[in-house]
Amino acid sequence: MFSDTHLAPYAAQSATSRGRSHAEPASSSRSEYQRDRDRIIHCTAFRRLEYKTQVFVNHEGDLFRTRLTHSLEVAQIARSIARNLRLNEDLVEAISLAHDLGHTPFGHAGQDALNVCMKAFGGFEHNLQSLRVVDTLEERYGAFDGLNLCFETREGILKHCSLTNAHKLGDVGQRFIQKNQASLEAQLTNLADEIAYNNHDIDDGLRSGLLTEAQLNELDFYAKFRAEVATTYPGISGRRAISETIRRMINALIVDLIATSEQRIKDCAPQSLDDVRNRSPMIAFSDAMQKEATLLKQFLHANLYRHYMVNRMSSKARRVVTDLFNVMMDEPILLPDDYQIKKTVTDQATHGTQQARKIADYIAGMTDRYAMLEHRRLFSVDEV
Repeated sequence: MFSDTHLAPYAAQSATSRGRSHAEPASSSRSEYQRDRDRIIHCTAFRRLEYKTQVFVNHEGDLFRTRLTHSLEVAQIARSIARNLRLNEDLVEAISLAHDLGHTPFGHAGQDALNVCMKAFGGFEHNLQSLRVVDTLEERYGAFDGLNLCFETREGILKHCSLTNAHKLGDVGQRFIQKNQASLEAQLTNLADEIAYNNHDIDDGLRSGLLTEAQLNELDFYAKFRAEVATTYPGISGRRAISETIRRMINALIVDLIATSEQRIKDCAPQSLDDVRNRSPMIAFSDAMQKEATLLKQFLHANLYRHYMVNRMSSKARRVVTDLFNVMMDEPILLPDDYQIKKTVTDQATHGTQQARKIADYIAGMTDRYAMLEHRRLFSVDEV
């Protein structure tokens, strides 16, 4: 039987997991969270992440981050932090690899557009959709829908949730109602995600030419490490200098997070995972580093995410998603058979809500390039 005895007493452990919705025999060679990770890696939604991008759309370049490479980078950062804090690496890896499974094509522009389309039908939020993917939409097992993941993995996937939705989600929604904390592994993965996308969006922004080093040098956090690189390696320039600078920024954030979290854990003195749930959050940056992280995020919003070239692509993305949703709601017969709600529901409003949700599932599952292809098929007379 797999043992988690090397972990801290307040870490999530397989032996004390709240289990799966459908009981399954334990594995003799893998922990329950290893099994979750493996199921996520082999699922269809995970493979699709290769063609869903972060900021830049798939056809804009081969070297920009995708949701897949981002998820792998989050997992690497999260595992490193977890090992230092004696937390469960397998659980943080499973959460990291699954946290973006519900993302739409075209990043946040696609999500925002789909949320507007779904406003009358309960809205759309990618955290909830990621949970829906692993709980319901994946079809890999004969005994149940979804991947039947452990409670702790599902809890980590659901980073945010309104009280209205929490009441609909059963056990995994209870912490939002009771105002409890998630496991330290879930808290950790949330911040590893932030470290990864902030710093790697800088890299992609520079690579695309939408950001310049002159702009970034106005940001004290970047300028400090860029000067350090120049001093350590006189004459260094180009991609090598940028990569070395970003590497040092990531390292500084990780080192600060580990040190601050260690102290918070010591101060709170949790003795079990239940203690963790009943305390204030323990995984955090220092106040000084949190300020730097916030300024970095604000810089990216002002200079990259709102860049006119990104806005142009975002505008097209919203149009594609909105057009697809509207035409499929007007004419559900345009959908593949699996996504058509048959006229067995007598209540028209219920039927409409169910059909809208199936359309949202269909669109959210699309890659960037498939969404563009589907749009051409439905709106161009030259496509079939």
